[in-house]
Amino acid sequence: MKASIDIMNLFILIFVVSASGFSEPAETGPLPPDEAMKRMTLTEGFQVELLASEPDIRQPIAFAWDERGRLWIAEYLSYPDWKAEGNDRVLVFEDTNGDGNFDSRKVFWDKGNYITGIQMGFGGVWVNSAPNTLFIPDKNGDAVADGEARIVLDGWTHTGTHNLFNLMMWGPDGWLYGLCGWSSPSMVGAPGTPEEKRTSVPGGVWRYHPVTGKCEVVSTGTCNPWGVDYDDYGQMFMCNTVVEHLWHVIPGSRYQSKNKTPYTYEFMQQCGDHIHWAGGPWASSRDAKGEHGVAGGGHAHAGVMIYLGDTWPDRYRNTIFMHNLHGHRINNDILKREGSGYVGQHGKDFLFGNDRWFWGLGMHLGPDGAMYMSDWSDFGECHGRKPHRDSGRLYRVTWGKHMPVKANISGFNNDRLVALQLHKNDWFVRQARRLLQERTAAGQDMKNTRETLRMLFESETSIPTKLRALWAIHAIGGISESWSGELLKHYSEYVRCWAIQLECEDRMVSAEIHNQLIDMAAHDESQMVRLYLTSALHRLPLEQKWPIARELVRHKEDESDRNLPLMYWYAVEPIVASSAERGKELLKFTGLSKLRLLIARRLTEK
Repeated sequence: MKASIDIMNLFILIFVVSASGFSEPAETGPLPPDEAMKRMTLTEGFQVELLASEPDIRQPIAFAWDERGRLWIAEYLSYPDWKAEGNDRVLVFEDTNGDGNFDSRKVFWDKGNYITGIQMGFGGVWVNSAPNTLFIPDKNGDAVADGEARIVLDGWTHTGTHNLFNLMMWGPDGWLYGLCGWSSPSMVGAPGTPEEKRTSVPGGVWRYHPVTGKCEVVSTGTCNPWGVDYDDYGQMFMCNTVVEHLWHVIPGSRYQSKNKTPYTYEFMQQCGDHIHWAGGPWASSRDAKGEHGVAGGGHAHAGVMIYLGDTWPDRYRNTIFMHNLHGHRINNDILKREGSGYVGQHGKDFLFGNDRWFWGLGMHLGPDGAMYMSDWSDFGECHGRKPHRDSGRLYRVTWGKHMPVKANISGFNNDRLVALQLHKNDWFVRQARRLLQERTAAGQDMKNTRETLRMLFESETSIPTKLRALWAIHAIGGISESWSGELLKHYSEYVRCWAIQLECEDRMVSAEIHNQLIDMAAHDESQMVRLYLTSALHRLPLEQKWPIARELVRHKEDESDRNLPLMYWYAVEPIVASSAERGKELLKFTGLSKLRLLIARRLTEK
């Protein structure tokens, strides 16, 4: 199933391909898998390996790992024609002999239609299969379904064809995160939920809690987001398939969209300081012609990975990678702190497919520290064409020689799972945290585990490690109100930020915590802390919003921040709508010109 190539031996081939462009007529069909792999060129020191291809996989739309080190791949065979029933499949690839290569393949499920996302956890498999989010039980983990798929959410729209709800990723907070395009606005809820109690998802980022069953909107906007990941500090970023490509996922944010929420007035912009094409008509960037190739390849992106592994050079850690579809390559952007958030700077393109049929869609970190990436393997794009249903590839990108690792942690006891919070490869950290969360949900006594994690938080000096311990404690329900009060005073702004977010999960805080939040809004010097306080306002009842908002809007120094003026507006608009007097008070308190303009406009439209 596997092939590999030494990049240093490709110089002659690279020259021929780059000099002549894409020499073969693409319409005749894809290159053989081995030849397609040999066409690829990478940053020096990296190599690519072919792990699987047709007929073993076809049209791989999404994939994810489980805690046993198995790779689960969803095939989107029904695209682009939605039907009430279909034969989209979920495949399971496994390395049974420990040599680092997949030698076992099985079909787990073959009754999907319009599958666009997959994730494992809590004794089964989660699948996005429009119009439903499904859970397929596999309690004993033998990769054989224990019963029929159960609908956990319905109401997802499928009329957008391409701009659908998609992907699923476990967030650091224990929620299952997904994306949705703007041409598929949906009213989502558990089966039988009345319309007035459903969650409106106009497009953007949503999340679902596996224990409570709650579904929420996190952030709205962008055209067709199709890739999301988070860094060592829990900061989440997504890519978009049209024009602007890089977006910081800020709870409560509203990004460019045709589905404008009432009284939004103005949208926030991407956090990237560049685009990966030269502008003009979008179709001109097809195949990265001329100046488009120099800029980064094209306007459409899919698949995101923020490198948090342990085998690549450290310079890549916390940088973001994404597939560039028209450029048939992988871009790499550098994430830099700026004010309340981040700016994405243009990095050097990481991988070139040198093949019109290379259409990367998925990209994830593996237990071995390598990048695993899927190739839809097709010609053209989604605009008015029929797919080539018989091809699909899976690759692995490594730094130097690949070294297999033992990835099965399913049998680890709680102490060993806690110890994995110190692992340099975040693959192990995330899997271990989810297992702890599952054991808590199953009723296991976690008292000793909470104490061990608390000691880890207190003893570690690394802020990312402290955050890992904090997230794990939250996952098993171990953050008391008294400790939360201490965390809100922590010396690290990232810890204070996450203390705010986790404390406000339940949409109501105690009087003591509320007073602390008011004081932080007035006096905390961190703009990121003020950003998290602003996001929290969307979760709090109106009377708790008001005194916090009153202090936040006084910060004249936030005038030029790329996020805060509009985030303040989105948070205070319900206050202005409910009370003209309070709206007028906000006008007196704030010196932020944009916020003053928007408050005044809203007051005149009552």
